[in-house]
This record gives sequence, C-alpha cells and structure tokens, in this order.
Amino acid sequence: MDVMRIVFVFVSLLSLFLIVALSFFWPKIGMVLLVLATPLIVIGCFDMVQTKHSLRRNFPLIGRGRWLMEFARPFVRQYFIESDIDGAPINRMFRSVIYQRAKCNLDTNPYGTKIDTYRQGYEWFAHSIAAFHLKHKDADPRILIGGTNCKQPYSASVLNISAMSFGSLSNNAIRALNKGAKTGNFAHNTGEGGVTPFHLAHNGDLIWQIGTGYFGCRSETGFFCEKKFTETAVHENIKMIEIKLSQGAKPGHGGILPAAKNTPEIARIRGVKPYVAVVSPPAHTAFSNPVEMMLFIQKLRDLSKGKPVGFKLCVGRPSEFIALCKAMVKTGIRPDFITVDGAEGGTGAAPLEFSNSVGMPLRDGLRVVCDVLTGFNLKKNVKVIAVGKIFTGFHMARLISIGADLCYSARGMMLALGCVQSLICNTNDCPTGVATQNAGLTKGLVVTDKSQRVANFHRETVKALMEILASAGLSDIVQVNRTHVFRRIDQICIKRYDELFPYLTPGCLLEEPYPAYLEKDVKEASADSFCPEKHIASCDEGLVVIN
Repeated sequence: MDVMRIVFVFVSLLSLFLIVALSFFWPKIGMVLLVLATPLIVIGCFDMVQTKHSLRRNFPLIGRGRWLMEFARPFVRQYFIESDIDGAPINRMFRSVIYQRAKCNLDTNPYGTKIDTYRQGYEWFAHSIAAFHLKHKDADPRILIGGTNCKQPYSASVLNISAMSFGSLSNNAIRALNKGAKTGNFAHNTGEGGVTPFHLAHNGDLIWQIGTGYFGCRSETGFFCEKKFTETAVHENIKMIEIKLSQGAKPGHGGILPAAKNTPEIARIRGVKPYVAVVSPPAHTAFSNPVEMMLFIQKLRDLSKGKPVGFKLCVGRPSEFIALCKAMVKTGIRPDFITVDGAEGGTGAAPLEFSNSVGMPLRDGLRVVCDVLTGFNLKKNVKVIAVGKIFTGFHMARLISIGADLCYSARGMMLALGCVQSLICNTNDCPTGVATQNAGLTKGLVVTDKSQRVANFHRETVKALMEILASAGLSDIVQVNRTHVFRRIDQICIKRYDELFPYLTPGCLLEEPYPAYLEKDVKEASADSFCPEKHIASCDEGLVVIN
C-alpha cells in the first residue's frame, strides 16, 4: 500500500476515533460530524479498490478534485480570467455587443480599441472624405433573389437567421427566432430538421433547408419524396429552398442529432425512431453527379411553383465547385443562390477533427466561389450568401467586399436569444433553454421577450453595416468591392483585398488560357463527376487511385 493510501486510512481512523470521543461530551455535534464523515470515508475506500481511474486509486478522495476543477474551469476562465478579446469560439467583445444591441442598451465603445492594430492580419474598412449621414430609409437594404427561371423571386434582408434545426434548438428558441424574423422582416432558415409547427407559429419568412436525410420530404426508406416535398414547399411562408451539401463545422460528415435530443416529437417530424442518434448521410441520394444535381434543382423549382432554389456548401477542393459551374453551363440550369459556409461555422455536435481541420475557412471559400462564378460568367445571375462567425456590421462589410450579396448568422442570433456560450449544446443541458429539449429548461426562454431581442440585434447590426458604408461614401451595398478592405501583412506592408484576391475577368474560365491559380482545378473538373478526373480513377466505387 502506497503512502497516500496509508495516509487516507490513518486520517479516516483518526477522524472516526475523534468523532466517537467527541460524542461522549457533545452527542449532537458528534452525530453531525459522523453523518458528514462517513460518506467521505466510504467514497475514499471505494476509490482505493476501484480499477477504472488510477488517479482516484492512488489518491483516494482528494483525487476527485481533478474532475471538480475541470468542471469549474470553463466558467472560471470565461467570467474571471479571459480578456475581452481572447475568448473562444466567440470572444467577450463580440458577445457583449450582441447582448447590448439585442437589449437596445448602449453599445458604444469607450477609450478606444482593445485590438492591436499593428498585429499581422489586422483588417479595416476604408472610410472616405466624402462620408455622409445615414438616412433612415437606407437602413434596411434588400436583395432580390431569383434568376430567369424563378417565378416567385424573394426580396431578402442583407442579414438573416442561419440554419438551426428544431432538435438542435428548443421549440421556444425556434418560436422566438421566427417571431423575431417576422418582427424584423428578415428570413429564418429552418435547418435540415424540416419545417415544424414552431417554424410556422408566427408567420415569419422561411428558407427551407433540405439535407441528406430529407427530413420533411423523406420516404419511409429515407429517400427523397416528391409528394411530401410539394405539400410543404408550396406553403406561403416558405420563400426559398436550400439544398445542404455540407456545413462548415463538419463538412462531409453529415448532421448529428444526439439521442438525448431526439424526442418522440422530433422523431415524428423527421420520420425516424426516437431516442436514437440521428446521423444524416454524408452525401445525397437524389443525385450522384453535378449534372444530376442541376436537374434536381430544376425539379425542386418546378415542384415549389417557381420559388428560388439554391444550395449550401463548405468549399473543399475548388475543382469540385468548378465541376458544379461546368454543369450549370452544360445544362443551362442555374441555382438562384449559393450559400458559402466556412470551416469556422458552429454546430451543436461535431467531431473535433472536423471542427478544427476539415473544410476551407469562409473568406477563402467565398473568394473561390465568387471568382469561379465570375470566371464562368455566372455571378450576375446567382446570389451568394455568406455564413460563418458574423456578429457585427464590419464582419458583413468584409464578406460583401469579397463578393457576397447577403449574410446569415447563427451564433449571433443564438446569443441574442440569451445563449451564454456554456459550450454544452451537445448534452441537452443548455442552461438558457436555447439548445435543449429539456422541457424544464426550455420554459426559461420567454418567446415574446427573446423574439424582440432577435429583431433588435438584426436591426442594429444592419444599421451598423450601413453606417460603415456611409462612412466610406457608399449609398448601396452593391457598391462595396475588394478595394474597400485593407489587411496588415506585416509591420511595413499593407494590402487591399483586390491586391490579395485579384478579380477575374468575367468568362475567363470558359476557355483557355485559364488564370494560373485555378488552372489545375479547371482542368481536373468535370460536369459529369463530383470527383477530380485527373487524380481519382474510380470515385463511384469508392476506390481512390492516385495517378
């Protein structure tokens, strides 16, 4: 028996002896001490004999302090240690401004910036001597989404609620988001979990996302069902349809609904069994190559009676997106919009490797998508939506400068709902009732109060965007381009975005010579396959053969 076990046994026996001795003089105090000490001694004895944890076996009772400290560490760090700018995944500076704008509190910043403006990578928007005051009528810019084949184009706000399913979020959270969207006149993406009664409760505009699980338009065997799709797609509240190819936090992995969150109600809505983990397939079964995908887009557009249809992806290999563009040119079918998610995107549950190390970050992926669309002369017909860590007007302005037409925000809207970044979204124990199916916790989220906060955050953030544009002498978001954002490369070198990401000539990818940075990707992309032809011999059979 080692020293710590001997010490534990000695202290336990000594404590019992002293308590028994004390009981002869003060029985009540002795009884209280005995009641308190006995469970601790029993726990320590159990720790000595158990074989699962070596720390507890070698350090009975006190070894349990490790788990206590690990439990308290995130909360202690967030509230007492971290600075305003070093918290992750969202720092306190951004969390605070979201809370302030959601509550209509003072959101101005005293005493100057906390950011090191001389650090490598610092970025800023260029103001102008010709700046002007923003007029109220200019504080709500709208973007018309819908190409030539779209019969019901949608006038969208420049900022909307990103995809978050009922299941990952609570019913009250969905209600509050939708009511906020209705109040603020912006759109609410359903997420891949399907359209639920909670999405329809307050008549807010909806973007129906269809993932690989086809929830809401799923046959009994899990394939796409035209009949079920049509029944839902024609609903007047549904303004657009979004096909989810991948999402930033776990691209190529498929969605995950933990078993604890898969209640009978959610299972009924999704058409799955309750209390089992629901993992959406990594890829779609309704199409198997880019040309088939374009035909599927047209099918959904026809079945929905001409509503805008687009797709969402996190960019992986640029050649795969080029393949999609080649299919657009080949078939003449274009999506009405493309949503670009970044690898920094959020989720309630994802493997660490996927969150940290799979997928292209948003600004890089957005640059690829916008440049390739321009190179195939498609950008003017396809609107681009950017999503990934969008909390402020500058975040939006920066993405619009690269080429986005409008933006989604997920975690910004969650914080406006009252999320405190407790980082337990995947446990069903969200303390604010946002990301849980625990009815007791959900009751804490009051729909009427939180919906107004969502609307406030949207209004103030869009207003901040337009004030930034006015400071640059711009009256419309379509005037924003890559010349307006600057980045510090090092202590003496500063470059504009158009120098870092040079514009392509419209149509330059339709024939050789191709731009150097995309030449290899264009040559290996095919409209008839998602896989790069030059490097993969047999993708369909799952065999990867490098030439």
